[in-house]
Amino acid sequence: MSIYDFKITAQDGSEVSLADYKGKVLLIVNTATECGFTPQYEDLQNIYDECQKDGLEILDFPCNQFGNQASGNDEEIHAFCTGRFGITFPQFAKIDVNGENATPLYRWLVENSEFEGFGIGPMAVLLNGVVKKLDKDFKKNSSIKWNFTKFLIDCEGNLIARFEPTASMKSVKERIKAVL
Repeated sequence: MSIYDFKITAQDGSEVSLADYKGKVLLIVNTATECGFTPQYEDLQNIYDECQKDGLEILDFPCNQFGNQASGNDEEIHAFCTGRFGITFPQFAKIDVNGENATPLYRWLVENSEFEGFGIGPMAVLLNGVVKKLDKDFKKNSSIKWNFTKFLIDCEGNLIARFEPTASMKSVKERIKAVL
């Protein structure tokens, strides 16, 4: 199965084929509007502004599975993101990324990537503690651990990298530019 085989739901409820993005480099991210990582929207938009002309698309999937931090409906979430951060990259309907209701795209992303840890620093320590309360074996599985987990897909549809929310946005940008 290829990433281009998946269909996703747009904010308006219409179906979008990921095949529409063939030939593009994709950064797929699950987001939330009330998260400590929400300011990453600004970094994501800056990367998009700089790299879209070179073939980058950022696909934003709001998700309310982590601390109820995306509690609004699709329209409210979009209004917040465009109003506060000026996002212009595609934002899709709210989804589940884990569990039996996980969207097939995210099941594929999880099955084809590994959790490599949160790194070091205060946010890494905080997330390790929070996530361990939810899943004591979290280090041994590839499930999505929190909001703003990112997946980099090259222009041929290959999953190149997974970035946990604690990854520096500078390193995310550098990897995107290397793939472009």
